[in-house]
Amino acid sequence: MSTLSMPSMPALQLLPEHLVSTGFHLPKGRLTAILPVAAAAAAAFGAYLLCKSTGGKNGRVNKTIDKDSPKVVHSFDVEDIGSKAAYCRCWRSKKFPYCDGSHGKHNQETGDNVGPLIIKRRDA
Repeated sequence: MSTLSMPSMPALQLLPEHLVSTGFHLPKGRLTAILPVAAAAAAAFGAYLLCKSTGGKNGRVNKTIDKDSPKVVHSFDVEDIGSKAAYCRCWRSKKFPYCDGSHGKHNQETGDNVGPLIIKRRDA
């Protein structure tokens, strides 16, 4: 079995000679040093895959509201609001555009921290 030349492969200079020349052999002491790094890399890759899989098509947040419309727009007159109104910002409300508290479940499932937009009439 031929051995690898250290000058021709600079990255291998970081490995002990016995790993380069005779195949892969890892002493127990080295394993405890490498294991946390490998676990962190695996966790980071898993988090990346999870984010990609839960983001939906192109990372869309609106999954159900007025999907046949090119743009979802709502307009309200301040005089019609009354004393207070809560508007959805998570796009999960069954009463959209009004908030129904669906952001609580959304936040729990995704780790997000979104809440409603609350508009109050100022007392005169």
